[in-house]
Amino acid sequence: MTTLTDRPNTALLVIDVQNGVVAQAHDRDRVVANIATLVDKARAADVEVIWVQHTSDDLPTDSEPWRYVPELVRRDTEPLVHKRYGDSFEDTTLESVLAQGRIGSLLVAGAQTDACIRSTLHGAITRGYDATLVADAHTTEDLSSWGAPPPDKVIAHTNLYWHEQTAPGRKGGTVETAAVEFS
Repeated sequence: MTTLTDRPNTALLVIDVQNGVVAQAHDRDRVVANIATLVDKARAADVEVIWVQHTSDDLPTDSEPWRYVPELVRRDTEPLVHKRYGDSFEDTTLESVLAQGRIGSLLVAGAQTDACIRSTLHGAITRGYDATLVADAHTTEDLSSWGAPPPDKVIAHTNLYWHEQTAPGRKGGTVETAAVEFS
C-alpha cells in the first residue's frame, strides 16, 4: 500500500543493536534473539536485511560500544547505513539503498524504542513507506530516573499507538516475531 511507485519489495531494518546501545536494555537477550530470528527468516526468504549503525560521542566509530552485538552478524552483501541522528533517513544513504532495492515496505526492529525506533518509523511513513514495527523485537533502557516511564511501558505504549498507525496511502502496524512471514 506504499505511496512509492514501483516499490513492491519489503526489507527488514535492524536499527542500532550495538553493544553500547543495548548493554542495559530492557529484556535485551530475548529481544536480540527475536531479531536474530527475523534476520534468519528474511535471509531464508531472500528479503533484504538492512543494518543501521549509530555514531556519536558515546559510540565512536570502530569502538566496542559502536559494534553490533555478537549475536547478530551482518553479511558483507547486506547494506550498512551509518547515521548520526535518530531518524535513520536523516543525512544517510538509507533512501538510496531502499530505492535501489525497490523497497516500499519496512519491518522495523532494534533500539532504542523511544528514540531511533520511533523517529525512523515516523520518518518512514512520512516519506511514503509502509512501516511495520515488530512488537517483540525492539527495546530501550530504563530512563525513569529522568522522568520517562519504565521501559516496559515505553515499549507497550509504542506498540499500542503504532498498531493502528496510518496515513494516506500508507500503513503502519505491529506484528510479533513468530507471525512474521516473508513471502
